[in-house]
Amino acid sequence: QVQLVESGGGLVQAGGSLRLSCAASGRTFSRYIMGWFRQAPGKERAFVAAISRSGGSTLYAPSVKGRFTISRDNANNMYLQMNSLKPEDTARYYCAAAEGSLGTSVTDYKYWGQGTQVTVSS
Repeated sequence: QVQLVESGGGLVQAGGSLRLSCAASGRTFSRYIMGWFRQAPGKERAFVAAISRSGGSTLYAPSVKGRFTISRDNANNMYLQMNSLKPEDTARYYCAAAEGSLGTSVTDYKYWGQGTQVTVSS
């Protein structure tokens, strides 16, 4: 199994930027595809972005495409660079990992972090 820990959340003004990090440990990190999801109060957890094992393929939700960038390094980390943030981006953001193919559903992912809060003020 793998353990995931998110960091980098916080309070930012609309139009600003924030960079989230996800540190993975346990089984071989490079074996897993990884993704970001977010959940606002009263709403279901929603897909944000995903990245392949090699980092060569990415997938984004339409609401964040062009503003967010997902990446992973050669060590244990995955990142989500968030630019041009909007109040509707406010949510708790979760890091996820899986052994299968890129997916956009929570059921596609087996391992989850505890989440990190992102709040965008007007």
